[in-house]
Amino acid sequence: MAQELIRLESLEGRLLFAVPKKGRLLQASLNLLEGADIQFKRENRLDIALVKNLPIALVFLPAADIPTFVGEGRVDLGITGHDQVQEHDAGVRALARARRMSNEWDTNAAPANGKPQGCEIVMDLGFGVCRLQVQVPAKGEYQQSRDLIGKNIGTSFVHLAREYFARLELEQDGVTDPALAEGRKLRTKIIELSGSVEAACALGVADGIVDLVESGETMKAAGLKAIDTVTETSAILIKSKAPSNPALVDLIAARIGGVITAQKYVLCQYNVPRERLPEATKITPGKRAATVMSLDEEGWVAVSAMVEKKQVATVMDELVTVGATDVLVLDIHNTRST
Repeated sequence: MAQELIRLESLEGRLLFAVPKKGRLLQASLNLLEGADIQFKRENRLDIALVKNLPIALVFLPAADIPTFVGEGRVDLGITGHDQVQEHDAGVRALARARRMSNEWDTNAAPANGKPQGCEIVMDLGFGVCRLQVQVPAKGEYQQSRDLIGKNIGTSFVHLAREYFARLELEQDGVTDPALAEGRKLRTKIIELSGSVEAACALGVADGIVDLVESGETMKAAGLKAIDTVTETSAILIKSKAPSNPALVDLIAARIGGVITAQKYVLCQYNVPRERLPEATKITPGKRAATVMSLDEEGWVAVSAMVEKKQVATVMDELVTVGATDVLVLDIHNTRST
């Protein structure tokens, strides 16, 4: 009942922002929203949360469904994996092919809700980095992906797996004409699995799998090895092609972009003799340029520049060698930087 009250009374005029409701992307997504000062309280078991300080409603959805809701214009923004967007797009292509083959495809037909279909990638969010890989038993007979043609493949990424093995079959058969490729029946059997895909080979369900791999430890424990990578993926921010409030979408994107930049950089400040300034700014060029100010001491300047966190120790060492003193490194909590 509470969910219905939120739906009926409180969503009017709010931009809808889809967030993964569980899984590997959830906590990092929540941290990102917090850093962007998107304030909300999610009531227990509710999949909609109203943002307190902006006209936004967060909608918690399975990551695999978010590209569909954004692509159809049902929600304006979403955080999901690039792999999920690719799987969704592959599904759309499969549906289009099926309709063309059955003469049901109408190129002049308008979308059911009158909105442009599809989603646009706003930015890579830098977390949830994985690889969608073809995995086979480590002690088995299969050494390359084409060895699996005609075999059983277990996966939750059925559309990407079908496209991948369709390309392999075309290469094996020497088919280069797209017209001849249309409508060919896939010899490889793609078996849809919703969970524990890594167990499919051991249980005799599949000869190989196509699944997401982060560290690879789970696959090794299941007795599997990778023989190819279908695609690399990470979390991304996507938007509808016709958002209800484009200005608010841009504001949220700017805030999130600022958080991501702040996570990657620190502010390095130091004093250096003016005669050594060219050498120092070569070490710390900044994102656009270093900030240089004269000190109240003849021949000295103060310099501020953004430096990548992963390089900060080396940068500090190099600054000292060119005569820099009072080298400080400060955290950046947020920024607006392009």
